[in-house]
Amino acid sequence: MNATRLLQWSLLACTAYFLAMSTAHFIGFKVPVLFVYWDVPSNHYQDMIISFCAFTYATLSFAAYRHRVAVPALLVALVGTVLGLSAVNSSAALAQMIDGGTTTAYWLQTGMIAGLLIWLVVLYRLSRANVPAT
Repeated sequence: MNATRLLQWSLLACTAYFLAMSTAHFIGFKVPVLFVYWDVPSNHYQDMIISFCAFTYATLSFAAYRHRVAVPALLVALVGTVLGLSAVNSSAALAQMIDGGTTTAYWLQTGMIAGLLIWLVVLYRLSRANVPAT
C-alpha cells in the first residue's frame, strides 16, 4: 500500500476514533483512550463540551481525508492538542486533583496522540511525492 492510500485510511481511522471519543464524552462513558483523564472528577456539561471539540476533530479528519489541502490544518490542531495535554499533565491543578496519584496513564495517552501526529506527518510528507505538480 502506498503512502497516499495509507494516509487516507489513517485519516478515516482518526475520524472513527474522534467520533467514538465524542460519543463517549457526550454520554459520560469514562474509559481510557476515549477519555484522557477518565479517573479525574468532572461535570457532565464539561464532558459534553469536550464531546463537541472531539466532533470537530472528527470533522477535520474527514475533511482531510476528502481534501488533501486540509491535512496541514489537522496536523496543527494535533500539535496544539499534544502541547495542551502536556501542559495539563504538568500542571499543579492536575496534581491537586489526583492528590498524589500518578500521571503515567495520562502521559501514555498524550504519547499515543503524539505518535499519531508523527505517523500522519510522515505519511503526509511521503505522499506529497506521489502528488503531481500543478
